[in-house]
Amino acid sequence: MKMDPRIGAEALRILRAIPGLGVIVAPNGLNRGVDALVMFAGTEAPVAIEFKSRANAATAWHLVHTSRHRPELPLMLIAAETTADARRILSDHGIALIDGLGNAQLELPGLFVRIAGAGRPTRAPAPSRLSGKAGLVAQALLLDPKRAWRINDLEEQTAVSSGLVHRVLARLEAEGIISTIGAGPRRTRHVTDPAALLDLWAEENVDKPVRTRGYLLAQTPRQVINQLGESLSDARIDYALTGAAAASIIAPFVTAITVTEVWAAAATDCQEFFDHASLTPVTEGHNVTVLQARTDAPLAFRQQFGGLFIVNRFRLYADLQRDKRRGVEQADHFRREVIGF
Repeated sequence: MKMDPRIGAEALRILRAIPGLGVIVAPNGLNRGVDALVMFAGTEAPVAIEFKSRANAATAWHLVHTSRHRPELPLMLIAAETTADARRILSDHGIALIDGLGNAQLELPGLFVRIAGAGRPTRAPAPSRLSGKAGLVAQALLLDPKRAWRINDLEEQTAVSSGLVHRVLARLEAEGIISTIGAGPRRTRHVTDPAALLDLWAEENVDKPVRTRGYLLAQTPRQVINQLGESLSDARIDYALTGAAAASIIAPFVTAITVTEVWAAAATDCQEFFDHASLTPVTEGHNVTVLQARTDAPLAFRQQFGGLFIVNRFRLYADLQRDKRRGVEQADHFRREVIGF
């Protein structure tokens, strides 16, 4: 099998480690688009192969769209590195994968292989990574994906410099997520793949917040949410509910809300929370967690529901994904019911 030499050896090593599986280059004259034959259990299946040095969520969505043009021909990605979100998206859409980190997922008629690799990417982060201020640009685009965006529009929406906005847009255009129309002052950008943009931002926007735990005396989780929100608003403390508590207000999900999570402005002294919200600081048995990042980015584009401030729906989706308590399940429900793509 002829492969890019940078990734071929690793991919072949993984393939050869799968008992009973063989891969050969497609013979001349085979149907157009077929790159190889995967052989197993006395049968063979033609596949089309895509080579990438690195695959992220945006890459995965591009392959999903590519595969829809020829649904009868299975598509296989061979890459040196893949991200966890890329692997999830490819798996959800039945696209086979082999990477240099030891991951393999193949689902063909009569064959199901899934191997979790132990390796980690060594490549440096991509330029204009969608975190911090760059992530605000991505969220603004997501909140109004049908708009024709100019650079100065995004500057005004996000308070991000024109240079960073331009770099983010250039990166997203290279990823196939946005398109550009016109030139000069009339040039506009249009989101062409909001699902890919959401997954790419959620993948790259990794927060490492400071967590302060407290206990609020109340009879029900909803009373905790309401009392906390009312107290913080009365004290004029900037906040935004997130996690399961916030999701229960917008898109109720059958799960217990054991902890109410709330983002607070970076400069807020948590003692203010305890003083104004009748919170008792605790190290265990908490029902409130105050989250603070290095900047106020988590509060960007927050919205009000019933008098309570809640993070914007895309931030909420990303926060739910990282919740170890049924978070992915809740995130998927929220995405279907509220986001829609």
